[in-house]
Amino acid sequence: MNLDELVAIDIHTHAWRSALAVDDAPTESQEAMGRYFRYAPQHQTVPEMADYYRKLKMAFVVFTVDGEKGASRKITNEEIAELAHKHSDVAIPFASINPHRGKEGVQAARRLISEYNVKGFKFHPQVQDFDPGDRMAYPLYEVIAEAKLPALFHSGQTGVGAGTPGGGGIRLKYGNPMLIDDVAVDFPDMPIILAHPSFPWQEEALSIATHKPQVYIDLSGWSPKYFPPILVRYANTLLKDKILFGSDHPVFSPERWVKEFEQLDIKPEVRPLIMKENAAKLLGLK
Repeated sequence: MNLDELVAIDIHTHAWRSALAVDDAPTESQEAMGRYFRYAPQHQTVPEMADYYRKLKMAFVVFTVDGEKGASRKITNEEIAELAHKHSDVAIPFASINPHRGKEGVQAARRLISEYNVKGFKFHPQVQDFDPGDRMAYPLYEVIAEAKLPALFHSGQTGVGAGTPGGGGIRLKYGNPMLIDDVAVDFPDMPIILAHPSFPWQEEALSIATHKPQVYIDLSGWSPKYFPPILVRYANTLLKDKILFGSDHPVFSPERWVKEFEQLDIKPEVRPLIMKENAAKLLGLK
């Protein structure tokens, strides 16, 4: 990966379509998310994503979500890793393990690190139906921390299940970033990324990222024109080295995100930190 040729690193993208599967129709949950985000689904394979991001001169972190509620997974961690490594000029593979898988999940995480060289792990507590601070998940965190890899946690409201009866069984409380504070205390050497502007808990997320040295915030899944002023202020000052560009592709296109971000009052010297430099340092690319 040639960082000098890249204009940005998108820290948050989803692979929702397998390059191997015949049935590539979106799931009911994905269709519901399309209505929620008001977008036309563009469920690409990892190679298709790589071609797309090359044209944008961007690298991208890519993963699936290993969950039950609202997440009918059609692509495996292994496929994502293998394909990402084939397109390593732009693609960076993360994995996802549901903590409810217990010992088997821990073993799978070790294998994904040692055999598939994944570069981090994605958690979606609402979809995976767990409190991030539940000790059930700690053996999994221990594996990630031992490998010195980042753990990315969904935070805030989610489009998964939105508008469906009972929200599709999704409990929004698990998206409160304050639940991740215990994890940051108990695993001080494990980088943690709080994904998304954490509506309606934005100030909690800013508090944790300010207080805990290893906690970052990505700006994915949210239109920059709706960023709360306090988030923009912290991004410009106290957290300028800990804020990361992320789109949440395919539910939010990087082109649209960048176009709207350009309209924000972000200091010129801070923009390259958010768009590329902070992620490059966090991911060990420089």
